[in-house]
Amino acid sequence: MNKKKREPYMQMYEAILTLKTLEECVNFFDDLCSVTELRAMEQRYHVAQLLNEGHIYNSILEHTGASSATISRVNRSLQYGSGGYDLVFGRLEDK
Repeated sequence: MNKKKREPYMQMYEAILTLKTLEECVNFFDDLCSVTELRAMEQRYHVAQLLNEGHIYNSILEHTGASSATISRVNRSLQYGSGGYDLVFGRLEDK
């Protein structure tokens, strides 16, 4: 998304950075998102984890129930995105 269009919403990202515990994060996202939105984000993240581990599409479909379009979209983000997934995966690995 164009950074200029995001400017009015940057406070939300700053709010996320104030969260200190897993429980705070879960509570915030429970309030912010619908159940459907949360499940979609959780599924995309799980797909990204499996792709990062080298799983193939059919295996990911079986594990997650994600559509091939979702798997493709996540794979595109991993390959050509902003590097957010790689950053998070690296930091979790270092933990």
